[in-house]
Amino acid sequence: MKQYEEKIFKIIMIGAALIILGLLVYIVGTIFYKGLPALTWDMIIKLPGGGFYLGKEGGVLNAIVGSLYIIIGALVISLILSVSLVMFINFYLRKNSLFTSIIRFSFDILFGVPSIVYGAFGFALMVYLGIRASLFGGILAVAMLIMPIMMRSLDEITRLLSRELPDALLSLGATKYEMIKVILRQLMPGLITAILLAVGRGIGDAATVLFTAGYTDNIPATLNQPAASLPLAIFFQLGSPVEEVQNRAYASAIILTVIILILSFSARYFSSKFSKNKI
Repeated sequence: MKQYEEKIFKIIMIGAALIILGLLVYIVGTIFYKGLPALTWDMIIKLPGGGFYLGKEGGVLNAIVGSLYIIIGALVISLILSVSLVMFINFYLRKNSLFTSIIRFSFDILFGVPSIVYGAFGFALMVYLGIRASLFGGILAVAMLIMPIMMRSLDEITRLLSRELPDALLSLGATKYEMIKVILRQLMPGLITAILLAVGRGIGDAATVLFTAGYTDNIPATLNQPAASLPLAIFFQLGSPVEEVQNRAYASAIILTVIILILSFSARYFSSKFSKNKI
């Protein structure tokens, strides 16, 4: 009987793995099949010209640069706040205090909030402050979106760290600041993973930046100017009645996928560099 149960369980596991791989191949294959014929250098290096969404010449350079501006700015803000808060609750507060439990419960709540809610909240806040849709608004909205992801991931990784390490460092005469520096090196691979999760969520989200960053055919020169993004470019292109423009949406999806892959491989590379000599 146990042998049959083991075989059934093995079949279920293999089936689940094949389903996941099949979905991945289908999604990526569809994107590349429809997008590669429309993908040209002009799409990457040129701004959209007049009538671009009606099938005329141009590219999505504005959306590429805008997406990078938004995600880099959001990462800087969320990384500073997330690391600071996680270090505070794990090494400065009592382990099982009520305040610590409330903060962690807040992580869980914010983690499950839909992205459109962050976009709506960011838009309402911008209206209240008199700020128009801009690169700055998009950065703040995406930072709010990815911050709970980074906080929760970092907190889980930090709690897995041996409790003997901080005690050993303090017993050797290290200050808490020096202890935090050593711990951050130990946590670097996990920190990179948290960054990858945040980048994947933030750079591919359209709802958050729809009302906060706006959209423009130009590259923003200041934080007060509207900024385009690849998810919105894909959305607008798919909404066009022109088939050629719809195919460009898949080409834009290829560009977005490649950007995420480049960022992922770069992060993995630097993570391996740090992990070779953690302390």
